[in-house]
Amino acid sequence: MIRVLLVDDQELVRSGLRMVLDAQDGLVVVDEAGDGQAAVERVRAGGVDVVVMDVRMPRLDGVGATERIAALPDPPRVLLLTTFDLDEYAFAGLRAGAAGFLLKDVPTTELVSAIRAVHEGDAVVAPSTTRRLLDRFLPHLPGSQAAEDVFAELTAREREVLVLLAKGLSNLEISEALFLSEGTVKTHVSRVLTKLGVRDRVQAVVLAYQSGLVGLER
Repeated sequence: MIRVLLVDDQELVRSGLRMVLDAQDGLVVVDEAGDGQAAVERVRAGGVDVVVMDVRMPRLDGVGATERIAALPDPPRVLLLTTFDLDEYAFAGLRAGAAGFLLKDVPTTELVSAIRAVHEGDAVVAPSTTRRLLDRFLPHLPGSQAAEDVFAELTAREREVLVLLAKGLSNLEISEALFLSEGTVKTHVSRVLTKLGVRDRVQAVVLAYQSGLVGLER
């Protein structure tokens, strides 16, 4: 059972999301919060696997709350929702440690799939969105080491897995592309994250582009 915390400053939105999510097999909404500060406090209490969080809220917005949650020991995954399709929000959220970024008008099936995906360690940012964000913001990021230095500890197979991650493939798609079991792919992904010293798949993807291991193909 995936335990979900809903965070939005509009009670009506929270109620609607609760009705949708509680009706799904394997999902349960364990609590709600009306702002980012309350969300952080609730997460500290434990018992949350995935936080579905609005971006724009009073007291502490979703990006700030995500950053604080990501800094906690063994934090839950954070999926940001917003009514505003702005690159700045998506980029800031991913940099803060969010595992995904979706618009509030996303179909129910996609929202449920996204919650399940981030719980399993996947990211839910579409490859096209990832490329657009990186293309826009990478020139403004601090310079990084060459790819050969950053990824020196990775095996050839781990590099292959990272490249496919950066192209937006799921664990299942990577397993099919490399003729590996999904369990083996999960092991490779875990080792990649550990060796790179990154928090999650999203940060690994950003690093892959930032360091030049993967290019911004159109």
